[in-house]
Amino acid sequence: MDFAFDARTEELRAKLLAFMDEHVYPAEAVAEEQRDRLASPWDTPAVVEELKAEARRQGLWNLFLPDAEYGAGLTNLQYAPLAEITGRSPQLAPTALNCAAPDTGNMEVLSQFGDEQQKKQWLEPLLAGEIRSAFAMTEPEVASSDATNITTHIERDGDEYVVTGRKWYISGAMNPDCKIFIVMGKTDPNGEDIRRQQSMILVPRDTPGVTVKRAMRVFGYEDHYHGGHAEVIFDHARVPASNLVGEEGGGFAIAQARLGPGRIHHCMRLIGMAERAIELMCRRAVSRDAFGKALAQQGVVHNWIADARVTVEQLRLLVLKTAWLMDTVGNRGAHTEIQSIKIATPRAVVDIIDRAIQLHGAGGVSQDFPLAELYAGARTLMIADGPDEVHQRSLARRELKKYL
Repeated sequence: MDFAFDARTEELRAKLLAFMDEHVYPAEAVAEEQRDRLASPWDTPAVVEELKAEARRQGLWNLFLPDAEYGAGLTNLQYAPLAEITGRSPQLAPTALNCAAPDTGNMEVLSQFGDEQQKKQWLEPLLAGEIRSAFAMTEPEVASSDATNITTHIERDGDEYVVTGRKWYISGAMNPDCKIFIVMGKTDPNGEDIRRQQSMILVPRDTPGVTVKRAMRVFGYEDHYHGGHAEVIFDHARVPASNLVGEEGGGFAIAQARLGPGRIHHCMRLIGMAERAIELMCRRAVSRDAFGKALAQQGVVHNWIADARVTVEQLRLLVLKTAWLMDTVGNRGAHTEIQSIKIATPRAVVDIIDRAIQLHGAGGVSQDFPLAELYAGARTLMIADGPDEVHQRSLARRELKKYL
């Protein structure tokens, strides 16, 4: 693969870097101040809407969607370095560009598998940034790392489906702008093929029987900017049969299609988070003295910074290779690399952020620096989109097959 960015990527990188410097970083403190004055902690600070308007004005909007009809028409390889830049301010930048999860994955699902009515009703307002959405799969009663375990029922009753189940850590559901859930449940719980038992269905938030019960915290954080992570109850919630996404039994395959690009997005944003941590580490090292000399003169600090730089360069190459393979041979052909980045990136970035926290001392775990929140986000991604161990298991099996 060619390691140079093409002309369009370079142009967008330059615009996005300037947007971050001129708008996003200055807005971080403003957003926190505004949030403290909001009537509800889940309301959106005014500065976020200002960022969205400016990003759209500059053409930095829906960059993640490869379908030029709906998005920027970028390949995975073109979008990857842009996602990295947004990772430097993960609470604001992805949302400002309408490139934040879970909306990104939901828009991909609707654009690929939704019918024309579903696209008009839900995809178009999502693309316009007028509403938000949530993806409801994880359940508290089962090991949801194995999607075949889910117990939520989606039962056909005439011209309707009835959805019954309990979900949790449903990202974005606390946001008052969240208007639609894509719910994964079982339409054929006794089917012979366990990967054809699941389906996906659209359930509007205001459907009778849908209750957003509580916000779930992540390391004590409630992730206000992304709409939180909620426990949601579906108690015989009825929706039209036309709300089914794709076909009955297609839920597992749709979920797999949804996760491939999402992992590239997560991993590149993680690299951006690591770059922010390295920058903070270096600034702290040259500005603080301990035991008679600057922290930047301490040997262990040299090791931390050098190791962090080497690690980030390795991770970036692996993720870019994965993006290139997805573009050239498809997600199936990039299976090994997709799993590799999912395993390697979060754990390495967690270590880098942890070192930065250590260098900042008490400040590292405070609200005065973004490090604690970055750590919580990175550590969570060792669980989200499938725990690392699930991917290790699959990857090892693939390797072992070569010798059987």
